[in-house]
Amino acid sequence: MRYFILLLCGMLFSALCFAQNNIHGAVKDSTGKAVPFATVSLKNKASNAIVTYTVTDDKGGYNLTKPSGLNPDSLLVEVRNIGYKSQAKAIKGIAPVNFVLQASINQLQAVVIKSNRPVLRTSGDTLSYKVSDFSSPQDRVIGDVIKKLPGIAVAADGTISYNGKTISNLYIGGDNLLDDKYNIATNTVPQGVVDQVQVIQNHQPIKMLQNKVTSEDVALNLTIKKDAKLQLVGQESIGAGLPGNYDVDLNAMMFKDNYKAINYLKGNNTGEDVQNDFLSHNQSSYLQKIDNNLPATVLSLGTVNTPDLAENRYLFDQSAAVSLNNLVNLKKGEQLKVNLHYVHDTQYQNYKEQTQVYLPNDTVRYNETERNRFRPDILHGQFTLNVNKDKYYLNDILVTDYSRKTDYSGLNTNGTAVNQIFKDNTFDFSNEFNLMQPLKSNNIIEFYSYISHVGEPENRTIDPGFNPAVFNNGIPYAQLNQTVNVPTWFTNNYFSFKLPSNYFTQSYRTGFVVQSQKLVSDLDVVQSNNVINPESDSSANRLSWTRKKVYVEAAYDFPGKILKANLTLPLSLQQISYSDSLYALNKSLTKLYFDPQLHVKYMVGIENFITALYSFRNVIGNIQDVYHGYILQDYRTLYANNANLTEQKDQTAALGFNYNKALTLFFWSANVSYDHINANNITSSIISNSFQQRIVLPYQNTTDSWTANGYISKYSFALRTTFSGGILWQSNRSNQIQNNALLPYNTVAKNLNVGAETKVSSVVTFSYKAILNQTDSHSSADAPTYHIKELVQQAALNYNPSDNLLFKLSGEHYITYQNQASDLKYFFADASAKFRIEKWKTDLELSAANFLNVKNYNALYLSANTLTASSYTLPGRIVLLKVLFNL
Repeated sequence: MRYFILLLCGMLFSALCFAQNNIHGAVKDSTGKAVPFATVSLKNKASNAIVTYTVTDDKGGYNLTKPSGLNPDSLLVEVRNIGYKSQAKAIKGIAPVNFVLQASINQLQAVVIKSNRPVLRTSGDTLSYKVSDFSSPQDRVIGDVIKKLPGIAVAADGTISYNGKTISNLYIGGDNLLDDKYNIATNTVPQGVVDQVQVIQNHQPIKMLQNKVTSEDVALNLTIKKDAKLQLVGQESIGAGLPGNYDVDLNAMMFKDNYKAINYLKGNNTGEDVQNDFLSHNQSSYLQKIDNNLPATVLSLGTVNTPDLAENRYLFDQSAAVSLNNLVNLKKGEQLKVNLHYVHDTQYQNYKEQTQVYLPNDTVRYNETERNRFRPDILHGQFTLNVNKDKYYLNDILVTDYSRKTDYSGLNTNGTAVNQIFKDNTFDFSNEFNLMQPLKSNNIIEFYSYISHVGEPENRTIDPGFNPAVFNNGIPYAQLNQTVNVPTWFTNNYFSFKLPSNYFTQSYRTGFVVQSQKLVSDLDVVQSNNVINPESDSSANRLSWTRKKVYVEAAYDFPGKILKANLTLPLSLQQISYSDSLYALNKSLTKLYFDPQLHVKYMVGIENFITALYSFRNVIGNIQDVYHGYILQDYRTLYANNANLTEQKDQTAALGFNYNKALTLFFWSANVSYDHINANNITSSIISNSFQQRIVLPYQNTTDSWTANGYISKYSFALRTTFSGGILWQSNRSNQIQNNALLPYNTVAKNLNVGAETKVSSVVTFSYKAILNQTDSHSSADAPTYHIKELVQQAALNYNPSDNLLFKLSGEHYITYQNQASDLKYFFADASAKFRIEKWKTDLELSAANFLNVKNYNALYLSANTLTASSYTLPGRIVLLKVLFNL
């Protein structure tokens, strides 16, 4: 018994010692569930050092053995596990140390990999260029950087294309502030406030149609840096120089999430046409989409060609513009936008022109010298309300335009001197309303209404009595006066019903179009005694026109991941009637038209795709095709019609391949298209050395056009250089009747361009571009064949030895090759130096444009059998000192 008692006491003593050296407990979460595999550590309070550790078992339990010699009061038990907040507790005797862990969402710390290599980031259909990867110290506005981005090209008028496809819009911070007038942004927004330039492919701007209705649009989005969103942004410049030049650009911009604005005042007489800021890049395709063929301006001062130079090389101007663009996000998905601009300008133009029209048995020549002055005043206003949500879409756009233009011309043509005054005033307005609403069945109903009115009274006078043998029976007279106006009302309204499903979306719509016009024109002779007479019995028009159309359309969209397709099947009943009591003209046309279109896009890889297009369109003429009274369109072209309404059957087929490799910054595309037009009339001209008379005759006529083009862009990481290139070949076969001879012509245009943009070092950048154009015109008739070829080379060198100093030298070399004459060669050079005053945060820039002082430029133009040699007077050297600063 004594031994048994001693053994029992020993066991109790051992258990007590073990319990004092053993720490145990359970770990559970807030719901009471066990937390297995949690790390349990025994730590020293003073040093936070781990004494020992273990992990919990499947039931959340744990056991730790405390090393001997350590005071329990100096220890802590800590539990850690991913997805839970860490927890620590003190030891209290031999009681279990239990834990209840709270859930925690832990974000992994970002890993930053530093590299000098530009990277194109991709996310779905969005590609993002980091602006800092491609910008240089000489880049002032974001447009300077966009020109350098691999895969993106910018035309001379500012049109932006991605891998050969023109963009539909440029967004700022995801908001559509400017529609397609995005030159305002590319010429104004400082590149330093933009974080990324994003390319959005297959862009469907209406949220409720995304992944339901296919879109081939490509859009750009400028993401704004966070610090730039918090403050007013402004990039100001004031410049003055010789000979008597000025250049002012004052702007204020805001890029907050709920408010965006670009407001500026600018003016200059250095050759920058401020009207280019307000160019609508997609206007023609938009008007075609809504079936609104606006009447074109009928009259002009002459036939001068625009020089194939950069505009600031040849433009004499005194311009000023105010632009106010403001967008407010009222609520999520609800926007109110106002765009206003006013332009006042005075432009001068001096040129000489020699025109040769090659006929089978003759050559007609015109020698002209003209001094022109243009004075446009243009006012534009646009007000937009947009609600764009997943379950609701509303868009209403009210546009008003007013312009007053007065142009003056001093003309000498074939030895005859005359003066011209041309007044062209335009007022128009339009309202576009679009509403989409889903039903409980998830189908979508849509209502659309567009209405517009435009009036453009034109008046041109020519004095003293020009060409009396033609206009006044050989009797001298004082003045010739031509007036034209084509007031137009137009409306297009439709109702549509969309049925989305998992695989494709069906769309059905029905609507009507009404166009009402009246063409009023008079050609009057002011006699020497101030008596006004009509030029002839056929020199006036009082033509009334009405076009009515009722249409139904079925469209099928397949927005697949691999295959995307859109099939449109429109059927329309169209009635056109026109009458003019002066010529006993009263005709009408009623026909049923079917205009199908199929567009297919097939993804052959993650980024690469093939596109195919076929369309058949019935193109019906307009009121300007059927007037019978003569209109003197310019001083030597008298035009009328003697045929039925123009009807054209236009078939287009196109095939293309796009290759995109964002990882290696490699892009290329190749496209080919064919267009065949069959028309029911042809233009006939009677041409003499002093005059041209044109009339439309009722004979069948065909036109065939082939176009092939390619584009390539590659960034070389080793050379830190973007290489680019493009090729275009276009063949156009057409027919014309001149001096009673049928002349079929084939005009072939070829274009090849290559370029490179490189960072030679951290302080030197260099760019080079070469453009080769060649035009050939051939005829199967007995008429001469002619061709012209032109090479343009552009280069720029930038050197910034320090952050406060920047030098730039650039030049352009033009060569025009001629068959039987010496080549035309011109070299233009520009230079600038910019110095930054850190204390004032101000830049001083001294620039010399065209410092070699080239003051004349000659160019050749070829169209069918007409060759024109033009000579232009240039502004010459301009030296300018600018002060530049930021708000």
